[in-house]
Amino acid sequence: MKDYTYPVRDWYPVRDWFPAEPARELTDEETAARVVFRQILSTPPFPSRNPKIAFMFLTPGKLPFEKLWELFFKGHEGRYTIYVHASREKPEHVSPVFVGRDIHSDKVGWGMISMVDAERRLLAKALEDTDNQLFVLLSDSCVPLHNFDYVYDFLMGSRHSFLDCFDDPGPHGVFRYSKHMLPEVREIDFRKGSQWFAIKRQHAMVVVADSLYYTKFRRFCKCFFLLSQPGMEEGRNCYADEHYLPTLFLMMDPAGIANWSVTYVDWSEGKWHPRSFRAKDVTYELLKNMTKELLQRPCLWNGLKRPCYLFARKFYPETLNNLMYLFSNYTIF
Repeated sequence: MKDYTYPVRDWYPVRDWFPAEPARELTDEETAARVVFRQILSTPPFPSRNPKIAFMFLTPGKLPFEKLWELFFKGHEGRYTIYVHASREKPEHVSPVFVGRDIHSDKVGWGMISMVDAERRLLAKALEDTDNQLFVLLSDSCVPLHNFDYVYDFLMGSRHSFLDCFDDPGPHGVFRYSKHMLPEVREIDFRKGSQWFAIKRQHAMVVVADSLYYTKFRRFCKCFFLLSQPGMEEGRNCYADEHYLPTLFLMMDPAGIANWSVTYVDWSEGKWHPRSFRAKDVTYELLKNMTKELLQRPCLWNGLKRPCYLFARKFYPETLNNLMYLFSNYTIF
């Protein structure tokens, strides 16, 4: 069960919510990092006459749902930007809204720090556009659950970033922690969460600016092949994309995140990977239920209970026709 240690709260001035100094002398690197983060988080966003959402697609190659996303974006030109990070092969786009949106990419290995590298690469590219105020990370198997206006108002109107962050005391959580991360990252601060986020501009800047905590995870949060290496018995099977951002923001801005992801994933099968949906699974009832799905605790949007999810995964490419046919009906919710 997820332990949401920090419930969503209303806006706090930086002096009230910035984490207290630890009861030890900070290293030079920690002092520098905290100064940078404090400055970023206390500075109002760059004013924009045309605030946009950056939709960032992390994919091994082609995007099978480009036509569905084109339908989602239709009529909202100027309110969004698209960035595609393809780690294995350059996709051939079938929708004009995706043409020319590929960024410089690199290989990404499942469970490897290269996944975090790709996220940071996408954020850095999207931050170049000062009108981008909200940054959404999506996979090639993601689909929208609501229409564009609903998603835009939900994200732009929130006081918080949507980042999954919970305490997992089991073998797939804190057991992955390594004491080599000390003193900067303590076991008590080690968190887990979905990598699929929707974060505000200040938080995107924190991720790109961070070097200290990223380096700790790059060095000591690794997976299978390191089990036999001396000195790496701790932190075994650690997947950086599940732990780095939740841990970073728990330490740096716990009141600034909503502690859940707006991307629906079905883990009911109890496997290593979430359930994947086939064409026969995609019905009006399935999609409508996803739009109304709730976590075990209420999802609070600016203190109000709201449905949790704006997007969903994992869908096979064969579901495209069904999704296109149903889109205008299930997205009204």
